[in-house]
Amino acid sequence: MKPKRRRAPTNPLELASRKTDEEFIAEYLQPSSEKSPWVTSWTHPRTGTEYIISLVRADRLSEQDLAACFRLIEETSRKDYENSAWKWRPEKKLKEMKSPDLRYVLVKEKDTGLIRAFTSLMPTYEEGQPVIYCYEIHLQPELRGTGLGALLMAIHSTVGANLPPVTKVMLTCFLSNQRALAFYRKLGFEKDEISPGPRKLRHGKTFIPDYVIMSQAVRSGMIRPTSEG
Repeated sequence: MKPKRRRAPTNPLELASRKTDEEFIAEYLQPSSEKSPWVTSWTHPRTGTEYIISLVRADRLSEQDLAACFRLIEETSRKDYENSAWKWRPEKKLKEMKSPDLRYVLVKEKDTGLIRAFTSLMPTYEEGQPVIYCYEIHLQPELRGTGLGALLMAIHSTVGANLPPVTKVMLTCFLSNQRALAFYRKLGFEKDEISPGPRKLRHGKTFIPDYVIMSQAVRSGMIRPTSEG
């Protein structure tokens, strides 16, 4: 029997997920280099320390880099998880971090090769809406307030702007993380319509979410940001 040919994906988001890292950068981050926020090197504006920036699919991420990203999440966000209904579940978090369609943007110190910041993103659907979902963004304290955070978030927006039919970047933020909430709002993120609100439970109790789903509209021709972050 003649084997059936595998059907090529036609969905734009599925096509994007199949791209190599090099193809992903070329098609969604650098279609116009003048307006792209994508850079492979970055210098700390105060200390002069140099960093290398790279994009890597989750299934190509080394165990060493995965562990470093996990430690950074634990350092910056464990308390928020522990104080939330989600709780801190390392095995569940690691499983999520290995999702094959995730792309990681790693920021490594040039001299040491240590990961000092990263973000991860995925083209996906949320309640039927095509979006770029920002799964994580974490920076070591010395990199906050340097513009690096805004630069990393601009990568999400630029991918969305160059990947129709995506019209928004979406993320989840703990309400306890006031610094992050202020940072996202400064970049133009607002509470999304699908973000859950308080709801009545049995016995008259009320459930109040400890997180918010936020989104930012994306437009073609996104340019490098100037916001602090």
